[in-house]
Amino acid sequence: MRLYLIVSASPSLCPGDNPQATHLPRAWAPLARPPPHGSRLTADLFSTNPGALKSPVSEQTTTPEDQRSPEDPLTPPPPAASLTPEPHNPGTPPDLFESVAEGPVVVQGGSPKLSSVPLDLPAGGNGGEGKQQEVSLEEEGDEPDIFDTMSSPKLQLNQAEGDGGDEFIQITVSDPQKIGDGMSSYMAYKVTTKTNVSYFRKKHWSVMRRFSDFLGLHRKLVEKHLHSGRVIPPAPEKSAIGTTKIKLGSDKNADSGSLDFIERRRAALERYMNRTSTHPTLRADPDFREFVELDAELPRATQTSALSSAGVLRLLNRVGETVNKMTFKMDESDQWFEERTQQIESLDAQLRKLHASMERLVNYRRELALSTAAFAKATAVLSSVEEHSSLSRALHQLSESTERTQTIHHAQADADFYVLSENTKDYIQLISAVKDVFHERVKTFQTWQHAQITLAKKREAKAKAELAGRMDKVQQAQEEVTEWEGKVERSQEEFERISRAIKKEMEQFDVMRVKDFRDMVIKYLEDLMTSQQQIIKVWETFIPEAKAIS
Repeated sequence: MRLYLIVSASPSLCPGDNPQATHLPRAWAPLARPPPHGSRLTADLFSTNPGALKSPVSEQTTTPEDQRSPEDPLTPPPPAASLTPEPHNPGTPPDLFESVAEGPVVVQGGSPKLSSVPLDLPAGGNGGEGKQQEVSLEEEGDEPDIFDTMSSPKLQLNQAEGDGGDEFIQITVSDPQKIGDGMSSYMAYKVTTKTNVSYFRKKHWSVMRRFSDFLGLHRKLVEKHLHSGRVIPPAPEKSAIGTTKIKLGSDKNADSGSLDFIERRRAALERYMNRTSTHPTLRADPDFREFVELDAELPRATQTSALSSAGVLRLLNRVGETVNKMTFKMDESDQWFEERTQQIESLDAQLRKLHASMERLVNYRRELALSTAAFAKATAVLSSVEEHSSLSRALHQLSESTERTQTIHHAQADADFYVLSENTKDYIQLISAVKDVFHERVKTFQTWQHAQITLAKKREAKAKAELAGRMDKVQQAQEEVTEWEGKVERSQEEFERISRAIKKEMEQFDVMRVKDFRDMVIKYLEDLMTSQQQIIKVWETFIPEAKAIS
């Protein structure tokens, strides 16, 4: 015979941890664990005669008023007035089961809350053999159960971070290489994947991919999953100017602008691959798996060029969809979508303002680094013409210290750019992807509405044929009505399906957005504190030289 007790919303069950802790009556203590087999308590607790049930505190037989009903066999009796909290030595770590058997149970943080006690009743007992009952032991006025607060954003975030903790996938993009010469050349990147996901053949491998391969992967994912309501992370945008400079330039004489462009693209490709791999559906897609696993050159993605016929068609389609968004206004019946649409528009506007401010901050730090370098050169020249030896030495040390601070300012500018500015720009593009998903739902609604209008016309044509007595037309009209009734039904199901999928996608999007911005802010503050500490250390080293001037 087994007895199980489920206790929730109890941060601690150790007595003595909190002087304000609430003490449970001793009569409840035996419920915390099964008593030893054959003990007096076992016989009393599972006795089929309610009148013979003994209290664990007193050896007297309970009165009829205190007898428990068969429907609620574990309802605790009123606590005895003589029960007082037993002292506990704070220096001795309490044992949970000893405290249950020898003293009152202490619950830290307020009143106890026992949600339910499922038990297997003995054969011949109330409820029949093997029947499981749940006895509610919840007290009125208790604090909310911790499981009732799982809908909070913070707990959702922690839960999302814990989900799938046994599975991980990490993708790095590194080693950009220029293949070929002239306008026919291209950049290739090393894509390294580390994972323990079961459907991948290896745990750690690397492949080489060119930039157009990334764009081809994104196009395939959009064609396959966008209509299903999936938010597809956007791939980095093409830059005709930057690409032309790289193709026409040489590896040996590459300027800082070209190197900076290559690094920005490499980092953007890495962020794109990791965002795509975090989506379970996209990660399991055959095209994605082929992209990261196939150790061979992929078929050339010819439709990724902006000057190709496919690029022109994509541009025309975008123009058509933009016009459709401006001219068609859907009468929204779901308040959730109406609120989220307004939120997305507001978030897009504020992120664009934030990105503009971050761009100005990055430019300011780079200008500060350039001005600091100019100041270092000026002090170095001044130290060379200064005749006073100690002052000349101090000016020379000032020049060197200023050069070190210039390096720190430049590194901080790069951190501001890659940590703040680029991540914010990625989310601006992600918001555009979210808008595309919402527009797919509008297009599905338009299809459903068109099917309804056509069905009404077909029914009207059938009615006219029946009134005119043209039976040859009635049969054909009936077939068309049946066909369009099926289309209306399928369009409605598709609209409801994509609405459910978008809601699920947005829940995950919100959780990941909070996590990404949290990590971004923490990383930015850590880099900022490190740079400030380095600058302080530089000037603390220079102060003795300045004081030594005599």
